[in-house]
Parts: sequence; structure tokens; C-alpha cells
Amino acid sequence: MKKEILNCEKARSICIVQTLAKLGHFPNRKSEKEAWFLSPLRSETQASFKVSLKLNRWYDHGAGIGGNVIDLVCLIKQCSIKEALHLLNDESIPFTTEAPVSYPDNSGIEILSVKKLQHPALLDYLKSRGIDYKIASRYCYEVNYTCKGKKYFAIGLQNRSGGYELRNKFYKNGSSPKDISLFKTNQTSLIICEGLFDLLSLLSYSPTLATIHDFLVLNSVAYIKRTTKLLTDYKAIYLYLDRDNAGRKATQYLLTQNPHCKDMSNLYEGFNDLNDWWLFQKQQSG
Repeated sequence: MKKEILNCEKARSICIVQTLAKLGHFPNRKSEKEAWFLSPLRSETQASFKVSLKLNRWYDHGAGIGGNVIDLVCLIKQCSIKEALHLLNDESIPFTTEAPVSYPDNSGIEILSVKKLQHPALLDYLKSRGIDYKIASRYCYEVNYTCKGKKYFAIGLQNRSGGYELRNKFYKNGSSPKDISLFKTNQTSLIICEGLFDLLSLLSYSPTLATIHDFLVLNSVAYIKRTTKLLTDYKAIYLYLDRDNAGRKATQYLLTQNPHCKDMSNLYEGFNDLNDWWLFQKQQSG
């Protein structure tokens, strides 16, 4: 009898803890509600990778990313969604339990080259996110890298410590060291966004903002406290963070830290973030 093809909806119900066990990762501690692991996505000595047993969702606090079991397999195995579904569906295909390959970058990523954005697949991806190429090319690069012996390419946003946030149609990850990204032109006002596509969406919506503000991209709300000293340099700070729980908490934290901060998220009320709102605007106008 032919085995039933696993679709995304069914795959998302597969237990993350059991999947991690197949991959050779076991919890450091566990309660009725959650399990904590050493991150399978990067090197660490204290467990910051949480799996909600109730929701069957994971979140890597050190990397600032999370999702379902399909997302996790894609990141660990550096494979496509189709390949992840195949692995989750076919128990005869063993998951590797070998120790991770050691790279100069402790995230498992080694940067091979950084150049001007030009690959058609990346340009199509920018277009699908509603981003103008001229704007993206001012802040982002085309980054070629290896992860676990395989070669990849992505849109890269460099952070102030030299690491890159990496995005393409299939993957969301980043190289070490992890940090915030800061773009200074010695303005007296600062705009803070949560992620790469929030910044690009805002500037696609209003390109003139680039001439009157400095910009800071958190890359993860986990790095919010790294902004505190920077904020003292500005007379006005505009916050464009996500409208989910994590984004709202980060906004409230900054509002209490500096009286010059102003929450601007009403612009995209009813949407999770700037990019969701911007795509909707483009669809309405198109």
C-alpha cells in the first residue's frame, strides 16, 4: 500500500520533541508545559531553545527565531520544505546524529563572499515582499555562504559586529556574531525597526525618511537592551516594532527607557508588522 503523502498541515502536528530526538537532540530540562534544549541551530552552553509542549512550537531565544516543526527541519537540515516533508514522512530515512561540523563561525555558517545584489532569485524574492531594488541595494548584499558543507546564497544585512542576517525565499538565519544593525548619517533622530524587511518596507513606503533619520534594526527583540546607550544620542526616536506580544513588550521597554521614544505602530494597526501592511497597501493600489 502506497504511503500517504504528508502535507504541511499534517506535518505541523508532528511532535517537535520527538523530531529533535531523531536528530540527536534531547532536553536539558522539561516541565509539563515546555522543554528546553541546547540550540540545535548554533553553539551555546546554556539551554535557550524552548519547545512549547502545548502549542508544539519552538523558539530559539539566542537567535530570536521560532516556528513549527517544518521550519525547524528546514533550518537544521538546510533543506527545502518539500525535502523536510519527505524526511518527516519517511521513517526509513534516518536523521543524522553526527556531531556538527566545526566552522569558523559558531552558528555553523561560513561566509564565502559578499557582493552587490544581483541573483534573479533574490531579486524576485524582494519583489514578492514589495521591496524596491534601489532601496534594498543601499542596505543589503548578496551573501554566498556554506552551512554544514552545503552552499547557499541569500540577501544579507550586516550587523555592527560583522555578522549577517540572511534571508531568501526558503530560509531565515544568520551568521555570528549576532547583533543589531545601525545605519548612521549623523542625524538627530532615529528610527528603530525589528527586522530587515520592516526597514525596507518603511523606506519603500517613504524613501525620504532615509535623508532625515538614522536607522537601527534590532534583528531580534532579544537584543533590545543593546540599544540603551545608543538612544542617548538622539532627540527623537521612532519605534516601528511588530504588533505581536514580543514586539509590544519591546516597545514598552524602550518607551520606559527613554522619554524621546514614540510608538509609531499605529501606522500598520491591524497587521503584524510593517511588511504585512506594506504588501497590503501595494495590493490595494495595484
